[in-house]
Amino acid sequence: MPAATRVITAHVSADLADKVDVLAERMDRSRGWIMKQALTAWIDQEEERHQLTLEALHDVDAGNVIDHQSIVAWAESLSTKDPLAPPLA
Repeated sequence: MPAATRVITAHVSADLADKVDVLAERMDRSRGWIMKQALTAWIDQEEERHQLTLEALHDVDAGNVIDHQSIVAWAESLSTKDPLAPPLA
């Protein structure tokens, strides 16, 4: 049984719509297919970003952090002939 679908409408600039049309023509796909691919990729990226943020906040709560001065000293050393090893949490 096919998955249920819904129509989502969004107003976009004429320039963006033109770019979608160009891609659809070039790829021999429909405008809807292009939009579905783009929206799926963006949602996947945002979900991954959210998960990484939650993991980072968990690290902060657990005290797994590196102090700012250590990072600055390491970054500044990168352009020297004897760069420091990256600081560890």
